[in-house]
Amino acid sequence: MLGIITTVKSKNSSPSEENLIPTAHIVTEDSYKIHVKWLTATSCDEKNNKELTSKFHPFWLRDHCRCLECYHQITKQRLVNTFTIPKDIRASSINATSDGLNIVWSNDNHSSFFKWNWLRIHSYDPPIINRENPFTNRIFWNSQMIQNLFPILQFENVMQTHEGLTQMLKNLDQYGITFVDDVPVNVKDTEALARRICFIRETHYGGFYDFTPNLEHGDTAYTTLALKVHTDTTYFTDPIRLQMFHLLEFNGKGGKSIFVDGFYVANLLKSQNPHAYKTLSTIRIPAHCAGDKNICIQPTPHSFPILNHNPITSALYQIRYNNDDRSTMSHLKPDQVEEFYDALRAWNKLLQDSANEFLIQLVPGRAVLFDNWRVLHGRTAFVGHRRLTGAYLNHDDYQSRLKVNCLSLNEIEESL
Repeated sequence: MLGIITTVKSKNSSPSEENLIPTAHIVTEDSYKIHVKWLTATSCDEKNNKELTSKFHPFWLRDHCRCLECYHQITKQRLVNTFTIPKDIRASSINATSDGLNIVWSNDNHSSFFKWNWLRIHSYDPPIINRENPFTNRIFWNSQMIQNLFPILQFENVMQTHEGLTQMLKNLDQYGITFVDDVPVNVKDTEALARRICFIRETHYGGFYDFTPNLEHGDTAYTTLALKVHTDTTYFTDPIRLQMFHLLEFNGKGGKSIFVDGFYVANLLKSQNPHAYKTLSTIRIPAHCAGDKNICIQPTPHSFPILNHNPITSALYQIRYNNDDRSTMSHLKPDQVEEFYDALRAWNKLLQDSANEFLIQLVPGRAVLFDNWRVLHGRTAFVGHRRLTGAYLNHDDYQSRLKVNCLSLNEIEESL
């Protein structure tokens, strides 16, 4: 047992550290885990401040050493050979400094250093922070709330400045939707706006799409029919994350776009009908795309719930819902049939409630980008000529751009 090593208050604590100040370090005698005590500064009165302790296994710490020998500083890849670390590795000395924790290991005298903020971010016993969304607090909305929720961005600002692009990415992360005005009414500049975020995802619809209601593809989007709100590509194993629309031409009536914040509606469902929420979070829905000749797309595995939750945090992270693309529900157990349809009706009722639907007539010069994992979209029926352009963008590439634009290099490195 090494006992209490040092008492140190970090001189570099900041709001990003969530007012957690390391105060003491102990290695327990029974499990040999290294304990980091954090002072939670909730009051000016030190007597009212609370303590929180993170517990780290020695093997875990040695495996995550970030020194030059153990971690490539350019590629950000592990160099340490995990399988040569002794299973019963122990610390021979521990030194707490104002910047972090230095540990010398007993088997080879190797020295590892861990910054306080890194230890806080990666604390697993217990987890201290939610690492899923480090950028903004998401704001959910209904039809009234969205009216003045965020400013409309300008094309030139988004295309020419880091700040403009960053604001667009933050809007997408926080609200799930954003609008860009003064977009030149042509294919070239519209496509460039999408590529400002990342490369365009190629699908059986092509890359950047430009279509009229001509049934070029076997999908009701290529008709003049009304479309109920839905998310796209529920039939993909990896549904597209971002979608962009820009209406280049319209000579007719109708065709209003409909947007619904699926996370807002999911929260309503959870509060009003918890059983329905649980049902749509557990019963899996098969989907398909088979309207085009020589195309039959189905996900692997063949079904996913409508409401998908992070297995670590239990937070809702993705909605997959297109009732028109739903395949046969032949996998239901007999006692699940009524349960499923009752839950589906409750979900659909909230989606079609006018209080939750944001209707807007898209016009040439205004592009809309939205999060397909969160915001459902549809349109009213129309007559006349309507030419719509747009693109699909991948989840991972969008998230990469979001992190690079919104986080400092130090924050990115500490998150790895």
